[in-house]
Amino acid sequence: MEQRPDLRVRIGTIELASPIIAASGTFGYGLEFAHLTDLNRLGGFVTKGLSVKPMAGAPAPRLAETAAGMVNAVGLQNIGVRAFVAEKLPALRSYRTSVVANVFGSTVEEYVEVVRVLEDSEGVAAYELNVSCPNTDEGGREFGIDAGLTAKLVEQARRASRRPLWVKLSPLVTDIRLMARAAEEAGADALTVANTFPAMSLDIQTRKSRLGRLSGGLSGPAIKPLTLKLVYETCQAVRIPVIGVGGIETAEDVLEYMLAGASAVQVGTAHFANPCISVDLVEGVEKLATKLKVRCINKLRGALSA
Repeated sequence: MEQRPDLRVRIGTIELASPIIAASGTFGYGLEFAHLTDLNRLGGFVTKGLSVKPMAGAPAPRLAETAAGMVNAVGLQNIGVRAFVAEKLPALRSYRTSVVANVFGSTVEEYVEVVRVLEDSEGVAAYELNVSCPNTDEGGREFGIDAGLTAKLVEQARRASRRPLWVKLSPLVTDIRLMARAAEEAGADALTVANTFPAMSLDIQTRKSRLGRLSGGLSGPAIKPLTLKLVYETCQAVRIPVIGVGGIETAEDVLEYMLAGASAVQVGTAHFANPCISVDLVEGVEKLATKLKVRCINKLRGALSA
């Protein structure tokens, strides 16, 4: 019988059973999917973004389908970090999969407060800092488009955390390598590349946005070629692990990101069409690796031929 390929990967000090991670914002708090799929088959999953206080999010409708993906404006709805710790985290501890908490805020102090609350509880493997939020102390400038702000945020979060810090970078920069190096030098343990792209979807009948807001974020297959290049550039610029996210639907997509240098990937929009897609991809990657005679999936990382 042919030996099954080894799908284990490492993101710094964390070993994942596979390179497949469910992305923040499309997998709830994980528990919502537990009756549909085997969470333990995943490498891990990232929670909905957690803030200091609960947030109601954006008005409906929040999703609009596009030709190759969707535009969404969820508005970072969440129950708040303290409710997450009290109501969700106890049940999540029963799973072997790595739980990564996505963290956001409008000031450095808010990010740090979320981290400190989580630090007092067991069951979280790492934090993913969403730096695509506007810093109200800096006139609304996003942390992720200012290397100085990115560094300041990561430095403060690093001081507050004993756990690994992942930083989810924005694609809206002239050179993502500058942001990547700023995050690495400030203490980031890994980088997630990247977030959604600002976009609109309009209805010519109503002459209004198809969303409850005027604009949202584009995700899905349409952005894969863009984020694939961003992942490659980031991997060339830093030594820490990079996690690719954007338009992943097939096992081939996963391996493309790994060839570009990614240590693992996150699956997002595809969950709306198939809630079991992440686990399906674990099986798909295993079959594809077997077909390609790849015994260890790590051997593909950065193996792009010039």
